[in-house]
Amino acid sequence: MTLTQIEYIVAVERNGSFVTAAEKCFVTQPTLSMQIQKLEEELGVKIFDRNHHPILATDMGKRILEQAKRVLYERNVIDELILSQKDELIGNLNIGIIPTVAPSVLPGTLKSLVKKYPKLDITISEMNTAHIIEKLKEGDLDFGILSTPLFEKSLKETILYYEPYVIYAAKNHKLLTKKSIAPEDLDVNEIWSLGDEHCMRFQVINLCGKQKFVGAQNPFTYNSGSILSLVNMVDVNGGYTILPELAVRVFPHLEQDQVRYFNDPVPVREISLVTNKYFTKNKLSIAFMDSLLSNIPDAMKAKNKKRKILTAN
Repeated sequence: MTLTQIEYIVAVERNGSFVTAAEKCFVTQPTLSMQIQKLEEELGVKIFDRNHHPILATDMGKRILEQAKRVLYERNVIDELILSQKDELIGNLNIGIIPTVAPSVLPGTLKSLVKKYPKLDITISEMNTAHIIEKLKEGDLDFGILSTPLFEKSLKETILYYEPYVIYAAKNHKLLTKKSIAPEDLDVNEIWSLGDEHCMRFQVINLCGKQKFVGAQNPFTYNSGSILSLVNMVDVNGGYTILPELAVRVFPHLEQDQVRYFNDPVPVREISLVTNKYFTKNKLSIAFMDSLLSNIPDAMKAKNKKRKILTAN
């Protein structure tokens, strides 16, 4: 049994295909298949049921694969130990981040991270929450930056900050006559919101409480994937939208007199760094977290008892 064979069987399980697994491992499909067949012959058991598509592990194969993942985890721990002894930070990070967080935190985070650690190889992809969770479980991402809690037992969440929500309303909207807003002030029929694939939409629904959430009263349905699009819709078509506070800070054209804050307890979303249980790149993740948090206001990082954490559940 070799580490290479272990890597191959884990890749097949994650991808459900010998062809895709071979591509991910940068080998030909016959080479990968031959090595897995040799491992099965050595162990005297079938790891995969090849009659299913996608490929499924046998009952014994599932037990073997769980141990295989632990072996690879321990191998990665050795790599992490070696890295921790080096003065410079070298390595690669593959990160997923939800679109409602990315514009607010990524520019400053990457600027400080690249300046401090120029030899890091970083790939960052904007994805919705469900896609990031899937990729974390498959091992295709090192970690994700998400709104939590996720209630996923196989994932670990490290809370980074709590971001308040604010109201952005059209000029002369009745909400702007108030100094601060309570949830009962909101009319859900005037709101512009993100599409169903965004967890922020469901956090907004929770904020609006028992009201029937229909959306803006227009002769069309608009499922936005962009916070900036919501702002433009408000400016042109009226109504209001609910934004994370950091978005107000990074979109310079926003009219600040059209922004209103909520009464206490202020509704917030919890933003966390999320990994799977086999994550080992601790030093790299700490470097990323430090750079990200250096661009977050202290008030969001500090503990605050007067807040209402919104979830998408």
